[in-house]
Amino acid sequence: MTAARTDPDRPSATTPSGPADRRLPDGFRVVLDRRTRRLDGGAALLGGAPPRLVHLSARARALLPAPGRPLVVTGPTERSLARTLLDAGLAHPVPDAPAGITAAEVTVVVPVKDRPLDRLLAALAGTGVAGPVVVDDGSADPEPLRRAVERAGGTVLRHDTPRGPAAARNAGLAAATTPFVVFLDSDVVPEPGWLDPLLAHLADPAVGLVAPRIVASEPERGGGLRGAVGRYEAVRSSLDLGPDPALIVPRSRVAYVPSAAMLVRVSAVGPVAFDPRMHVAEDVDLVLRLHAAGWAMRFEPVARVAHDHRTHPGEWLRRKAFYGTGAAPLARRHPGAVPPVILSPWTAAVCLLLLAQRRGATALAAVVTGVATERLSRKLPRLDHPRRGAALLTALGLSGALWQTASALTRHFWPVAALACLVSRRARRAVVAAALAEGLTDWWRHRDRDPRVRTGPLLHLLAHRLDDLAYGAGLWWGAVEHRTSAPLRPTGPGARP
Repeated sequence: MTAARTDPDRPSATTPSGPADRRLPDGFRVVLDRRTRRLDGGAALLGGAPPRLVHLSARARALLPAPGRPLVVTGPTERSLARTLLDAGLAHPVPDAPAGITAAEVTVVVPVKDRPLDRLLAALAGTGVAGPVVVDDGSADPEPLRRAVERAGGTVLRHDTPRGPAAARNAGLAAATTPFVVFLDSDVVPEPGWLDPLLAHLADPAVGLVAPRIVASEPERGGGLRGAVGRYEAVRSSLDLGPDPALIVPRSRVAYVPSAAMLVRVSAVGPVAFDPRMHVAEDVDLVLRLHAAGWAMRFEPVARVAHDHRTHPGEWLRRKAFYGTGAAPLARRHPGAVPPVILSPWTAAVCLLLLAQRRGATALAAVVTGVATERLSRKLPRLDHPRRGAALLTALGLSGALWQTASALTRHFWPVAALACLVSRRARRAVVAAALAEGLTDWWRHRDRDPRVRTGPLLHLLAHRLDDLAYGAGLWWGAVEHRTSAPLRPTGPGARP
């Protein structure tokens, strides 16, 4: 007899096929994303996830509401337009739309090990959700946890030895009898009103997963606003995906959502949602599988869940490095889905020419940009002003490429950049310029993300650079451990995961 081999790069969790019904119900409302640009008076829309240019028919253009006003589904034409806008990430559902789904149809699953749940259980009381299913993943003293959960009307499942959070969530999912499950980690506390905006998205039968915004908890709750690291994490945590709603799509602004808090449709994720062999990035793996199966996923920042961010510098840096190690197994399981940078040939050429820091190279970069703009304008004959539209697209593409290049030098490829700095003055200038420009721009973009804290530019710059160094170290360590260069290989926008 021979033992069956298991391939660690092949997911052991499978995802059922995509939604059988994608029809939006009457009364469903969508509103254009604030980043969506109207070109030629609304004849075309630019934006989405990933960014694209969508031409509208005369009928669709007439139905498009004024900025800030919703499009209401009242018939087949509105239904088709709303579906197109949602699937492209050009618009988002209005989160107060009734879904016809009650909290009683939701089970909360909490994996925990050696941590009290008093705050989380208190926050769940009175929400109407089915009694929480708490999976004790090998706690040293399980009795206090069992008593607290039973007092709250919940159920405790026990793993005598730790199996990891993915296996614990799967165990809770298997015990749930409701059509929807919310996964909450033991270090989060939902804020009042968190559930209804998530349920509203389920009125769209194509949605298989919805995630709330994760913010720093208050200091008196033992949370993440203490000290320099705490203030930085409050505005720049990798768990906090920002104040804007988004379609969750690989290689877009919101490419993943953390499993610390997410609502799933059980029929979408199947009986085994998370790969139990993964102890990091199992949530990203789930998102990638749902996307490949054809399910839509939504990030809803109106729903907020507070999280106890790590604030001790050593623990914080170790966690960032740990996150970085997840890129290698993800890149091998899902080729092209998690590249360090995504550059078209012409933007890659321009970035390389600018990095050369020579007058002739800079002039050539301008020529390449001009040629790319002209060639693109010829592909936009349906626009009234194709060169104007091409110039806008080119500017957006180049700014994104420069941002990615600066970030890659200080995050994904900092070991290579550091070696280059030892032998090249130009490399030192490029890395210093990238570190300062990207770091200060990052501070400007995120400085007001949490009104409870203020981070100065120097503190943010230092913490951001340490954040990137730790993540990059984990990224390279994972690549070496898994013997793959997959998470380090750039890709182009035409390649699809």
